[in-house]
Amino acid sequence: MRQKRQHKLDGKPGNGGDGQKARVDDETSTIGFENMEPNATLRPLCGSPRPIAWRTARTGTAIGRNVRFVRIAPLLAEGEFSKASNGRGRRDFSMIEIEGLTKTFGPIAAVAGVDLKVARGEVLGFLGPNGAGKSTTMKMVTGYLSPTAGRVRILGHDIETDTLAAQRQIGYLPEGAPAYGDMTPRQFLSFIAEARGFSGATLKEKVAAAVEKTDLDPVLDQPIETLSKGFKRRVGFAQAILHDPPVLIMDEPTDGLDPNQKHAVRALIKKMAADKAIIISTHLLEEVEAICTRAVIIDRGRVVADGTPAALLARSRHHNAVTLTVPADQAAQVKSRLKTISSIGSVEEAARKDGSVQITAFPKAGALLIEDVSALAKAEKWDARELYAEPGRLDEVFRAITTHDTRRAAEDHA
Repeated sequence: MRQKRQHKLDGKPGNGGDGQKARVDDETSTIGFENMEPNATLRPLCGSPRPIAWRTARTGTAIGRNVRFVRIAPLLAEGEFSKASNGRGRRDFSMIEIEGLTKTFGPIAAVAGVDLKVARGEVLGFLGPNGAGKSTTMKMVTGYLSPTAGRVRILGHDIETDTLAAQRQIGYLPEGAPAYGDMTPRQFLSFIAEARGFSGATLKEKVAAAVEKTDLDPVLDQPIETLSKGFKRRVGFAQAILHDPPVLIMDEPTDGLDPNQKHAVRALIKKMAADKAIIISTHLLEEVEAICTRAVIIDRGRVVADGTPAALLARSRHHNAVTLTVPADQAAQVKSRLKTISSIGSVEEAARKDGSVQITAFPKAGALLIEDVSALAKAEKWDARELYAEPGRLDEVFRAITTHDTRRAAEDHA
């Protein structure tokens, strides 16, 4: 029988990041505290040999939410936490775990060994060219398509062996937002709520909340088959969020929406994101930059890039490049002077229809150019009509690491 071990905090309790120490398996890890009891004795949960969660021995109250890990690595059991932080100073267990996910159709591997973990608070943008395997992956993650190999867990429930328990945790907006066309949105959402196990006043409350969030009131009693593409998409979105699931998986959630509707849906996703794990498949690169905390690019069924939007933008040739627009008669002088800045690798120009010239200076190894270029423009008294630093271009990164669908089709049939 394993002996219970107790771990005492060294030093007096502080608040937030004071850097007390907790001894764990003879390793010392710096942690911070909020609202901790003086001289509290801590026990590892479940007798774990490498504790990853704690309770106070005095009260038995879980303190996971009150602990902010400053140097976290020695406290983590490998594979127990998602690599991604939720951005609020702590890390959460992975709510979606995908391991070696594979799907073949005859000789074609639509998905080939995808590994992903998505934590609470993450909005993951799932990108890829047509035919890359995005929708197939999402169908397997939600249990609507069986994988050839690999596994998916939703809040610990295996989607293959514990399907209903896993699916209860998911809100799913499939490709095309399918619905029963002869039903009205009110009837359809009531049907979905009943299928989810709601009844009576609770059912009405769930439907009303979903309708309010998606602004479906104007068409609530109109047959779905008569609705515009945008309203049909909103009906699909409403059924996905109706039961307030901890996991949302959405295939093109803003497809067919006008700019105002897109803004409203993106605002709603942002509002919900803090307490959910969300995967969004999209072709809209600006959507990734607008709402996603992480972007994954898939090509030929494999993950070829995974990082924050900022990290992917940093892979762009235009990252930290500086663009300025000057009159055509100044262009040669501007290019010549820009080349004297040691951190500039190359300079390119493009004529504009109004007779001006747009000049872009590209940095060496991601160097910051904006201050040097701005100072030079001021000193030389250039008539610069615009001058700005480029964050990078996601479409440039996307094209660089994915295969054009025409080329991919030719290679697949070769």
